[in-house]
Amino acid sequence: MTGWSREYLENKDEYLKLFDSVMQKEQEQNVEFLEKSLKEITGRNYAVACSNGTDALHFALISLGVKSGDEVLTTNFSWISTASCISMVGATPVFCEPNILTYHMDLDSIKRMYSEKTKAIVYPHLFGNMSDTKEILDFCKEKNIAFIEDAAQSLGSSLNDVRAGSIGDISTLSFNANKVIAGVAGGGAILTDDKDKAELFKKLRRHGNNEVLGYNSKMLLLNAEFINFRLKRMKEWQAKRQEIAKQYDKQLKDYVTIQSTTNGLNHNYHKYVIRLQNKEVRDKVKEKLGAKVHYDKPLSENVMYNSINHRKDKTFISKVICDTILTLPLHPYMTQAEVDKIINTILIILEQDNDKFVDSMKKIIGEDIFDKSLINETTEDIYDYIVEKTYQWPEYIEDVDFKDKRKLKIAFNKFYENITTNTK
Repeated sequence: MTGWSREYLENKDEYLKLFDSVMQKEQEQNVEFLEKSLKEITGRNYAVACSNGTDALHFALISLGVKSGDEVLTTNFSWISTASCISMVGATPVFCEPNILTYHMDLDSIKRMYSEKTKAIVYPHLFGNMSDTKEILDFCKEKNIAFIEDAAQSLGSSLNDVRAGSIGDISTLSFNANKVIAGVAGGGAILTDDKDKAELFKKLRRHGNNEVLGYNSKMLLLNAEFINFRLKRMKEWQAKRQEIAKQYDKQLKDYVTIQSTTNGLNHNYHKYVIRLQNKEVRDKVKEKLGAKVHYDKPLSENVMYNSINHRKDKTFISKVICDTILTLPLHPYMTQAEVDKIINTILIILEQDNDKFVDSMKKIIGEDIFDKSLINETTEDIYDYIVEKTYQWPEYIEDVDFKDKRKLKIAFNKFYENITTNTK
């Protein structure tokens, strides 16, 4: 659900005029007008368009001289091309754990997985969100390793006026069909402030100009024109996505884990993701909504890595996220009725799940479990833990003879009040 057809129909006359104009020109020519637009949006000195975001990452690693015997740190939670490009240059991908709140690479994991072989970090800003990368950039400077910002999902986003696509040595973009700005034939771009690297990228996308080993990664004129056309509407579309995201935040924040944000963030909401209490509930909501999961397994768990050399940190956090995350439909052309239906469907399903939770608690406390007068009383951490554990896994019943079931009842009523507020 990307809104592709609705966006086209609303702008059909302009698209047809653009198509007619571009088709009367040679397609294999420079696309500097698009590169200029990208420089203005990101604040970079140089932008080089190419065929796709994967090529952009691949070329970034080539320009840094990353090769066999080197290691490149990246996240264990992202789309496959974030890591596959590392293997393309013969280096070893090293999978780091994400932060469970931001879903971005965790600094502690980066420090654990660093070695003397580490030459670079590929750091994706997922779902259009951005995190403060200062500490990671400082770590890279200390260890003399390059920082590649995979900004494929975050074009138009910024954090405290730091724009996506402007961070580190090299940034990369994607204009795949599912991105906030999409080409009619995909597309990508490499961004840098290094003139020599920019010149190399131009060679790499065009068979190396017969000077170095290169690739066929040109962007044709038609695609560049359509991307440039859509870039002019980016702020308008982003504002609409933000309006829908605010509704999701307001209505769902007490019942699911919404994506962590921070002050100073201008989020493009490429994806709106939530996390449910367990995989069973997540899959139930997914099926009912016809929603998608980004992403359903840690990168290191993909079959291809059975035969590709790699290293990985512990995968507990990655697996928890993959088992509980869900992407809700969101695009600028959604109707209010569609947004309301999604929110209400989620709340109804969670209400049904709450019924299972109540039945499970009755097995521990007894039939008489509701007493709102207990909500402001205090209990102990162990009782809070038992209640929360039972909510996450309704089949979980602690086989313990509680001496003070009243404290457990207090914990239950406090917890139940929180998860059912405003669900009616």
